[in-house]
Amino acid sequence: MSEDEAKAGEHERLARELAEEFRRLRVEDLLIQTLVTVSSIGYRRLGLTEDTREARDLAQARLAIETMRALTPVLESLVPAELIRDFNQSVANLQLTYASVASEEAAPGDHATETKDEEPADGEG
Repeated sequence: MSEDEAKAGEHERLARELAEEFRRLRVEDLLIQTLVTVSSIGYRRLGLTEDTREARDLAQARLAIETMRALTPVLESLVPAELIRDFNQSVANLQLTYASVASEEAAPGDHATETKDEEPADGEG
């Protein structure tokens, strides 16, 4: 078997495996993974640690919060209540931390440029 044939066979095998994975994938599984990822990115964009300070982007953190607020209710009838509670708690934690970071940046004497961001809506929904 030539190298090209081996590569083609490998590509075909990967395509079949991917197609099988998509066949088994449920939308709620994708939404759960999306919420976990969005939450992680939201925390990172808050720039709370030395490692993430340069990644601070309050507009992106706010988008993460609003995305989680929008998607979590969609899953309420599909996943365990404990998971919904965890996502709602994550939203609340992100909102509180966002408010704290935004107020620090808006404090007098601080030369931050992101003071235009508003606090995201509270947990009412």
